[in-house]
This record gives sequence, C-alpha cells and structure tokens, in this order.
Amino acid sequence: MAALTLVSPPSTAAVSRRPFFTRWWYDPVQRRRVIIATVLALLYASGLAYGSWTRVCAAERCPSITRIDPHTGHNVQLQTSKVYAADGRLITELGIERRTVLPLEQIPLYVRQAFIAVEDKRFYAHHGIDYWRILGAIKADVMSLSWAQGFSTITMQLARNVFPEHLGREKRLTRKLREARVAVELERNFPKDTILELYLNQISLGPNVAGVEAASQVFFGKSARDLNVAEAATLAALPKAPGTYNPRTHPDRAVRRRNAVLSLMRDQGFISEEDAEYWKAYPLVLTTRRTSYGDVAPYFVEWLRTSFLEPRFGRDLYDKGLRIYTTLDLDMQEAAEQALESQLDEIESGVYSNGKFEGTPYREYIEQGRATPDEQNPYAQYLQGALLALDARTGNILAMVGGRDFVDSKWNHVTQSRRPPGSTFKPFVYSAAIRAGHPVTEMLDDTPLNPPVIQLDSSLWQPKDYDDTTLGLVPMRQSLYLSRNLSTIKLGMALGEQTVIGEARRYGITTPLPPYPSIHIGAREAVPMELIAAYTAFANNGTRVEPIGIQRIEDKQGNILYQSTVKREAVLDPEHNWLMLDMMRDVMRCQPGTGPHRCGTAAGAVGGLRIPMAGKTGTTDDYTDAWFVGFTPEIVTGIWVGYDLQRRIMNNAGGGRIVAPAWTKFMRDVYERRPSPGDWGRPDALVTREVDWSNGFLATPFCPLEVRRWEWFYPGTEPTQVCQVHSPFGVGVTP
Repeated sequence: MAALTLVSPPSTAAVSRRPFFTRWWYDPVQRRRVIIATVLALLYASGLAYGSWTRVCAAERCPSITRIDPHTGHNVQLQTSKVYAADGRLITELGIERRTVLPLEQIPLYVRQAFIAVEDKRFYAHHGIDYWRILGAIKADVMSLSWAQGFSTITMQLARNVFPEHLGREKRLTRKLREARVAVELERNFPKDTILELYLNQISLGPNVAGVEAASQVFFGKSARDLNVAEAATLAALPKAPGTYNPRTHPDRAVRRRNAVLSLMRDQGFISEEDAEYWKAYPLVLTTRRTSYGDVAPYFVEWLRTSFLEPRFGRDLYDKGLRIYTTLDLDMQEAAEQALESQLDEIESGVYSNGKFEGTPYREYIEQGRATPDEQNPYAQYLQGALLALDARTGNILAMVGGRDFVDSKWNHVTQSRRPPGSTFKPFVYSAAIRAGHPVTEMLDDTPLNPPVIQLDSSLWQPKDYDDTTLGLVPMRQSLYLSRNLSTIKLGMALGEQTVIGEARRYGITTPLPPYPSIHIGAREAVPMELIAAYTAFANNGTRVEPIGIQRIEDKQGNILYQSTVKREAVLDPEHNWLMLDMMRDVMRCQPGTGPHRCGTAAGAVGGLRIPMAGKTGTTDDYTDAWFVGFTPEIVTGIWVGYDLQRRIMNNAGGGRIVAPAWTKFMRDVYERRPSPGDWGRPDALVTREVDWSNGFLATPFCPLEVRRWEWFYPGTEPTQVCQVHSPFGVGVTP
C-alpha cells in the first residue's frame, strides 16, 4: 500500500522568494483585488472602445456608401474631366478616379488569388475586419514601437480608396476606426464578390493608374483577361508601395516582390510548388506600346493642368466631369516625339561625332537605373531636347515635347526652362535695324572688335565667330544667314542695347536683358516658349500671336465655361517684315554661284523639302545649347537640345548641324499628310534694285556677274549711288 504524502501550503518565505508579479496569486486578498481591477479595466476598455466605435462617425464624419455604384466602382458624385485633342480624340482624363472597369468573372481567378494572398488571405472569412490580423499587427507594432505593420483588409482598402477625401492615409487611430466602420457597412450591403470586384477595379497601382485593367495595359500592353500568373503577381505586388515596386522604374525590386507574392500563393494553396518555381523564373517583359494613361503628350497635359486648369477650376477639375477641348494635333504630336527622339538617338550614337559621344547615352542611363525626381532635383543627367509647334496664324499649340522622358523627369523644357538662345536671338537685332531704315544690302564689318575685349559686369568677354575667321565687309543679309557674330555685335552696338532690348520686348521676350553687347548674339537666357512664339510674327506678316493650348471648356451638360480668343499684336508692318522674312529664308537655302559662304547655316539640313520655309539656327558658347526655329506660312516649330545642367554637348554641335535635321524630319512627316502651303505674298510697296553685293551700291554692267544681285527695299532705303569700284578697265576706284 502506497504511503500518502501530505503537501503543505508554501511557507511565507517561499512565497516571498517568488517573482513579484506572481505573488498575488497565492494571496487570496490580492488575487481578488487584481481580478476585480482587471474586470473593471476590461469593462472600461470595452466601454471606451464601444464609445469610440459609435462616435467616430458622428456628425457625418464617415462617408455614405450609397455614393458607390456597385456596377462601376465609381463614387457616383465624382466624375473625371476629359481632355480632348483638336479633332475630338480623347487624350487623357483628370480626376481622383480613373480606371477601366472589368466584371469579376472576366478577371482571371489567379489574378484575384494573387491579391487575396498578399493583401487579405482571410478575405472570404471575415466581415470587413480581420481580428486575427489586428492582434498580429499590435504585437508587431509593440515590438518595434512604431506602425510597423498595418491590418487593413481588402474591404478597408476599398473604403480608403473610394473615399480618400474622408478617410485619407495618415496613420491615426481615428482614421482606422472610420475606415473599419465603412468597411463593415460595405460588408453588410454588398456580397464578397462585389467587394472584390470593386477593389480590383479601384486599387491604385501607380501614378494615374487605378485598377488591374489599367495597370495591365500600362505595364504589359494587354487586358487583365490575358495576364499569366507571373504578371498577375507583379500587379499584386504594387499596392504595398506602387512607386517602390514599379516594374518599369525598379524592375529588380518588382521581381523580388513578385516572387514573394508567388510564395504566398503557394503557401495558401492557390498554386503548386512546381508552378510557383516555374513562374518565379518567368522573365519580366513590359510593353513599349503607347497607352492612353498619361503617355500622350504628358508635358502638354501637365502644363495645362498646373498653369491654367487647376488655378481656374480648383477641385472641380477632378470631380465635376469637365470637357476640355485642346488645340493639340495628335498626329503632329506623335511626329514631333518621333523626330526629336530619333535625332537625339543619332547624336548619342556618334553620327555627328565620328562614332564617339562625350556623354552617357540615354538608353545606357536607363539600363543602369533611373534616378528619382527627388534625386534629380529636378534635372536629368542625359541629353535632353524639347519641341514646340504653333499655328502661325492663331497661336494654337499643335505639338509640345517638354523633355525626353516624363516618367523620369517632369521638368518641361518648353515652359519652365530658361536657356541662352544663341543666334536665334539675332533676328531681333536685324529687325531693329530694318525698322530703323537699314537696307538689307548695308555692309557690316565682320572683323574683331577694337578693343577686342569687352567688360561685362565683373567679367571680360572676347567675342569671336564659331569658325575663328573674319569676312571683312559683308551685306546685312549675308551676315544673318551666315550667323556672323562680330558683324551682328557691331550692328547691335550701333543701334544701341536699349533699342535691341525694346525690339525683343515687342516680340514677347520677357526675361531680363542687361544692356551689354553680349545680348546681341543671345548670351542671355530666354524661355523657349516665348522665343518660339516670337517667330510667329515673321511667319504671319509681322503680327505676333500668343500660344494657346485650350479651345474651350464645357461642363458635363455642355455649357461653355471658357472660350479662348486669339491674341494678336502687330510687331512689324508687312513691308519691313517681308524683308526680315526673306533674309531668314536664306538661312535655309544656297545662293547662286560657288564659294564657302553662299549657303545658309541650315541649308544642308533641310535639303529635299519643297515647301516655303524660313528660320534661324542657334548655338551657344562651348556648344552647351543648340537650337533651330523654323517656320512655314502655317506652322512655327522650335527645337532645343542640351543638358539640364549646362555642359558641352560635343564639338561642333551647331544648331544647323544637330538640331535642324529634327525639324526637317518633323516637317516632312507633317507635309506628307497635308498639302504644301502657298508662299508668302510680297507687299506691292517694296521696290527692287540690282546691287553689287561686294559694296552695296547699284550694280553697273561692269560689275562681275557673281556679285550682282536683285534686292528688295523699303521705299526710300534703296541705294542711289552706282558702283564706282568696278570700272570698264577692271581697275578698282574708291568711291
């Protein structure tokens, strides 16, 4: 028979040796007190939680779910504004909600499973709030002493995305409670499949990309109906951080996150181990096809939004369903983008530099990984370009390319940059001279200045021509089409800096122009849009027009809220303007005869074009900026090439050499689809005389044929003295 052992209660000494936090259990009085205190604390916490839950939506702090249309997933009180091209084609939408809706049955099962696996694995088991996930999140947050882990369900995310103005995204308890309340209401009013459908059509998957269908088109160039498992997992990886896991800008991160999603799908039984490994090895293949989700003229759309639409309409722009009819010609826009990009590619491939390019080509830079806009602040490191095309008569913006890559850098070089225009500024000097009565045959001195060094502020400046040569005396016409620096500076100094500044102001140049001789050859900065718009005067009989981007704006009922009007300003009378125009036409053509100085600076680049055209090339010191502004009677187009942070492009990077070919490509594309415009009409008041180009006097039968030329003059400015240099005996006579 086993012996019985009596167990006595622990002694007081033994109890006192136990840890402090367990002693109360052995003391009946203390145990009772702790239990009562715990019960009271739980009751208080429950009351507090209930009060918070019931009061968090008081005073209509929570949105009403009656605003959700279960068929589209839209907030029924919000409508996006639509932006149209000049021909009525849709360019883009502006709004809080922008998506293409797919019914749930058309979204592949594995797309749904991928999102459920990573975002809410108990989606079909809870009623809007996953309490197990809350406990796990609290534990993680306590351990890290931060908001290390969230506990939003798919339904809570839907609530947050549909009502961002009410719920926001800040990490506050009251916001989470309101989000949970709305989620519970959603669960009570909609079946699970409807909630999942709304979520998959609503979730933000990138900038201006909402829903799986939009994201599938943007990243893979196909409908979500046609996604495979790896592509589905790639999209499911995005909600956590769309910018961080963007497959286009961060492909390595996107693949790692995609593979993590595939592992979760495997762990939850959606796919097998073999399938998971197969799809993890699947390459990331993104589309290069253009889409309608911000890829069409993004610089133009952003310029309209920030400079005109948002200041005028505020929040109504995003939720009142405005219809914005712009001036953009989509065919020209596409031609402009292709012409500029192909020219930049040619420059970087070494076509203009014996196979060697001094910088890092854009494509190599992209392959190495883009910098974020914050890191760029806001400048890109690769060669940039910009193009603006205007209707010469109305100022309508037909095409705008503000930069090379809107995703990488949103800096609009057409509207935001200030760059030295180089020789594209020279027409303003010659316009001032023509206005003052100087004939186009006036002889200018193309020799070094005396003294050759000029004081500018605190620096010294020694101007010279790009080829380090001088031509002696040259006609004003030739000085312009050869883009001579020394003769232009002397002409500007003779007119006076204030006269030239006043002339530039007439043409719409607003940037500061200090009264120094360097302004005559474009050493001071100008806004590209202002510079290009100034040339509309030359193309339009002396009348400048301001750029216009919008034709009209209507509300959703069709009422006109805004109607643009053409803003014109007469700069030159038609007679003086025709003389300027004719000189600028010589930039694009070669004079009869032979010799190194008979062709304009852009003549070699525009060969083959058989349309009326004129323009001016531009190049800055050390080849940091290259320009060409050319025009027909219908269209004025300006192009700039350079680096954001000024640096040398390459040796001999003149505007006529590396930029004018892009203008030619663009205009050739444009005029393949439209008839050639009629030539400019010459005013009847002009008079013509045959002159000797070597001295500017009236030609005689004794002047050599190669220097004799018929010229046009404003009445009263034509030469009256005959040439006394060439005699019947071939002996030069000083007049």
